[in-house]
Amino acid sequence: MELNADFSSRVAVHAARLEWKSSPMPGVDRRMLDRIGDEVARATSIVRYAPESSFSPHTHTGGEEFLVLEGVFQDEHGDFPAGTYVRNPPESSHTPGSAPGCVIFVKLWQFDMADRKQVRIDTNNTVLTDDPNRSGVKVMPLYDDAHEEVSMELWTANTDVVISAPEGMEILVIEGGFAESGEEFEMHSWLRLPKGYRSTLKAGGEGARVWVKRGHLASDPTAPAIS
Repeated sequence: MELNADFSSRVAVHAARLEWKSSPMPGVDRRMLDRIGDEVARATSIVRYAPESSFSPHTHTGGEEFLVLEGVFQDEHGDFPAGTYVRNPPESSHTPGSAPGCVIFVKLWQFDMADRKQVRIDTNNTVLTDDPNRSGVKVMPLYDDAHEEVSMELWTANTDVVISAPEGMEILVIEGGFAESGEEFEMHSWLRLPKGYRSTLKAGGEGARVWVKRGHLASDPTAPAIS
């Protein structure tokens, strides 16, 4: 399966407007944003766990990165409420589920395969600081290595935010919204920008809190190599 697999093009998905699609696990539904591969895939999705739903124990051969958007995500490592950012590196394993139910933004098979760093950050209790190069922008670094840079950003209402994506970029709206190229982005809207893209975004009247990833599209993505 290929979905939004042309990484040389700008892609926008307004996920909140999509129907939920069933996954192979009862009680777990998803809204696919991009995908290369079948059930084992390089994938970006928004996933919903119904109350008392769970997955079987499994290993993330290619790594898993997620941000809890609603509810509480749970596994044997703890309870992770909305606002928690997690990186489970390649070869990590767990048994995910949610007693109260939850919604997460999740990326699979998008790690440096040598990465073994576990990350868990409660963004609700982490400080955003002023970006010295962009007026009206506050930044919370979440992860940074030679492969990618991940952050949470807060854009003041009606601020013009200049973006440059020499090695690609993704933006997910967590709260509020913005406009780009004449298109309005709302909560759970997702924008993927190709290498070399430049633009000016306009934060909405209530401002915007966004999750941002940069630099990870320097090489063209491919489907997972499954032996």
